[in-house]
Amino acid sequence: MKAYRAALLRFDDDQRPVYDADGLLVVGPDAQGRQVVRAVGDHARLIGNYPGVAVEDLSGMLIAPGFIDMHVHYPQTDVIGAPAAGLLPWLENYTFPHESRFHEAHHAREVADFFLDELARNGVTTALTFATSHPASVDAIFEAARTRGLRFITGKVLQDRHSPDGVRDETEQSLIDTEALIQRWHGVERLGYAITPRFAPTSTPEQLRGAGDLAAKYSDVWVQSHVAENLDEVRWAAELFPKSRSYLGVYGDFGLLRQRAVYAHCIHLDKADRELMAATGTTAAVSPTSNQFLGSGFFDYLAADAAGMGYGLASDVGGGTSFSPFRTMLAAYCIGREGQTKQGLSLTPGQLWWQHTAGAARALGLEGVVGNLQPGHEADFLVLNPKATPLLARKTSQADNLDELLFALIVLGDDRVVKRTVIARNL
Repeated sequence: MKAYRAALLRFDDDQRPVYDADGLLVVGPDAQGRQVVRAVGDHARLIGNYPGVAVEDLSGMLIAPGFIDMHVHYPQTDVIGAPAAGLLPWLENYTFPHESRFHEAHHAREVADFFLDELARNGVTTALTFATSHPASVDAIFEAARTRGLRFITGKVLQDRHSPDGVRDETEQSLIDTEALIQRWHGVERLGYAITPRFAPTSTPEQLRGAGDLAAKYSDVWVQSHVAENLDEVRWAAELFPKSRSYLGVYGDFGLLRQRAVYAHCIHLDKADRELMAATGTTAAVSPTSNQFLGSGFFDYLAADAAGMGYGLASDVGGGTSFSPFRTMLAAYCIGREGQTKQGLSLTPGQLWWQHTAGAARALGLEGVVGNLQPGHEADFLVLNPKATPLLARKTSQADNLDELLFALIVLGDDRVVKRTVIARNL
């Protein structure tokens, strides 16, 4: 076992932040050999229970759960910051040309390593990630994630129509490849597979039906896609699937709404859609920097909560404009203020942080596994420096309570705040 002394942030069962100004985090192996949190709390209260355990003194730092990114595209690492008039031209002019290179194993692995470096630099310890339509892209990112000991989920993109040469796949072979990748990677160490239709308009009914069959056959894998991000996309889906009640309903018609199904964006939904998501256990990956960048609209937090929908935060790089969870949390705060009711919704710092850690874990079906620092959770955590920049040091030194401290980090923080990213397997 090993212990760390610092200020500590975690969450209770009611989503409320719990803070110890002088805390002790004790980590060590459980009965299965996983590195987990063994104890957490006030240093003075706990230290006597662990004589002889080495304690690393990180006074002045804040230890917090590793961030979870619920939706990000690793092959779009080099697309971030590309100018475009909207979602569909952005895909055509930038995304698809970049993704077409990922049949090359060497290129895929080089980007995978850079991408995972960026996640670590920004404090992301778990991610649900799109690969491309090429099986080599999936092997490359899984191999890189396994080397690092990450809890990591990805899958081969399915897109057998309305896609250019180089990224369009073939219906039958795409499903054969998906099943082979599930059998090769799902459940290996901390890795998980996600069945990944790009979005309904780029898959034929036959491909979506096959994806649904695989989702039923392998009930513990994830499903991920996009839905209701952009009004042009919504109209296109309605034209292609006229018998479905809604864009979201397309996925339901093919058996792709269930526990461990995660859909990015979920902006242009109605009450029935949100209730369907709640009833099926399907969750939303809220992507505020991407939605602002592409002018897609605002996620409706109030309507989601009223329906009982689950959700968590996501960077959505490369439509998203930053790998940093601090930038994502700040953008989520802004869309709450701008996009809800005339009075605006003021998400608290604790709520924002929860959405990117324990809340995201719950939305992924990983509650109790990652995203928190309560006993039994895998020991993925961050060492954060609240004085990483002169302005942060000035601001955080004036914080009178936890909300003020966390909000200063959200508004002023970036990768410089992340002093260390600790992965459970590598302790």
